[in-house]
Amino acid sequence: MRRIVLALLVLFTVALTASAHEVRPAYLEVTETAPATYAVTWKQPVLDGRRLKLDPVFPEGCDRERERADAAGGTLVQRWEMHCDLSTGQIEIAGLERTLTDAFVRVDRLSGDDLSAVLRPGALRLDLAAPTGAPAATYFRIGVEHILFGFDHLLFVLGLVLLVRPRQLLATVTAFTLAHSLTLAAAALGGLSLPGPPVEIVIAMSIALLGAETIYRSRGHETLSQRKPWLIAFGFGLVHGFGFAGALAEIGLPKGAEVLALLLFNLGVEVGQVAFVGAVLLLVFLATRLARLPLAPARIVAAYAIGITGAFWAIERIVNVFV
Repeated sequence: MRRIVLALLVLFTVALTASAHEVRPAYLEVTETAPATYAVTWKQPVLDGRRLKLDPVFPEGCDRERERADAAGGTLVQRWEMHCDLSTGQIEIAGLERTLTDAFVRVDRLSGDDLSAVLRPGALRLDLAAPTGAPAATYFRIGVEHILFGFDHLLFVLGLVLLVRPRQLLATVTAFTLAHSLTLAAAALGGLSLPGPPVEIVIAMSIALLGAETIYRSRGHETLSQRKPWLIAFGFGLVHGFGFAGALAEIGLPKGAEVLALLLFNLGVEVGQVAFVGAVLLLVFLATRLARLPLAPARIVAAYAIGITGAFWAIERIVNVFV
């Protein structure tokens, strides 16, 4: 039986390896510097050293000039200039339909009728002649999607749910929320930053720690993280905030609405987080009250799975730093 459980945990870990990195959005900025002259910046995520096969497609006649590229961290940045008419036609992100990645597109015009939109696999094109909604409003959806597809953060929150007692859950999740909100604001508005790889390594280690602590609890051991889990949640929440800021840094904040966009992004993160916790608690209720399944064995299996996954990600990310 133990071998079967271990085999399942290994399969679980390997299956999640492809999702170890957060789904970061791509970003396309088109700025009109003179009539019919545009400076273009295209950023797309690089995962495990491989770029996604994404490419912006502009209306006919918009040829790239003085194109240059450089890689910074987990992002490929391409810049070029264009001389053409962007008052009509469409901008499309080719290849987006084959990914889980969104692309944030911003067109700044001299006339002031700027455009912004989030393109996704189901909506690949931006109509240059059609008005768009308020730029800041799109950040709420980006925040929701970031937490729901950010498996690092979801596993950490799941670890908190498994570790703490019911009466501690509200204070613990609130501490985590407050902490990552502080560092997210400091990073987005104050320019505070930490290198991406160490942040991702610490996040993975925090997941492994919660798995181990849950196992210790099941064996009757009492530790600080069990007596005062809000301290652990707050401390690691500060680090997770830099992880959230990494995604926000890729797309920037809309000019003139930085604070509103940041609040909406953070609100989206919290809505996604609360929805996830609610879904977990609902599953627990259905399993224990309706299906009459024992909770203790499931908690142990989940704790081992979380701990092994976090440790695997930590080792993987440490290796990637030196390879």
